[in-house]
Amino acid sequence: MMMPIQDIVILGIGCVLLICWLALFFYGRKFDGMFATLDEKEFPLCQMYSTGYAFWELTGKTYKNKTDRKLRQQIEILYGKKYTEFYLRVVYAQKMTFTMLLAILSCIFYGMTQDLMTMAVLLLFAGASYYYFGSNIDKKIGKRSEAMMGDFADALSALALLTNAGMVLREAWETVAFSGQRTLYQEMQLTLDDMKNGVSDMEAMRRFGNRCVVPEIRKFSATVIQGLEKGSGDLPAMLTQQSREVWDLRKQEVRRQGEKAASKLIAPMAVMFIGILVMVIVPVFANLGM
Repeated sequence: MMMPIQDIVILGIGCVLLICWLALFFYGRKFDGMFATLDEKEFPLCQMYSTGYAFWELTGKTYKNKTDRKLRQQIEILYGKKYTEFYLRVVYAQKMTFTMLLAILSCIFYGMTQDLMTMAVLLLFAGASYYYFGSNIDKKIGKRSEAMMGDFADALSALALLTNAGMVLREAWETVAFSGQRTLYQEMQLTLDDMKNGVSDMEAMRRFGNRCVVPEIRKFSATVIQGLEKGSGDLPAMLTQQSREVWDLRKQEVRRQGEKAASKLIAPMAVMFIGILVMVIVPVFANLGM
């Protein structure tokens, strides 16, 4: 009995994809060392990224279009300017690796089940994975910004307190920078390294604000630069004022989070209420019908 034309076409496409995958896999072996240092928790299946990278190398991708420029800026925020080009290629290799792998799996599962729906779902996942790993940088930046804002109010209060006590900015900055090891404090330590390596305090603060992205921290960076330009005498008062503003913002955020948590409880409470009603009403009607 001959196979239906549909099966022949789909399995033929699957075979072509598999052959291309194997060719890219063996060609990409020479790039394995490029991805050997990646964290597997952050970049799952990173051992296979050389296959996706080989695809882009063979197609001659230049990483210079509008999307690449935007992604490059985002990566610089997360990993620093020094590693931007490397992680840009990692992201593209990751996207293509998962997309090709899921596309091949869709054809394999179709061969096993002859179910077009299963194939369609896997192809949908293949397209979604290309988008997901491309937009994953935005999510990482969002989580990073939230983590930094969680520490910013405390760090700013400490800076305001130390400068009001008479400590110069650089000494106060160093004291606060090494009071923690989370993201904000690491960025402060990088800024301190810039200052010690000959970068002016104002330029180091400008870089700090650009790396942090968060509007409140950028405003703080601009405040410090303005204070340095006017003279250190105005800086403690300016930091104190902004510290009050940041604490007010933090209180508002805590209030919003509380309201959000309360709204999430409404649905479970409604389900429980309906369940209690059923438990009470059903026996009543059962007794009435006796």
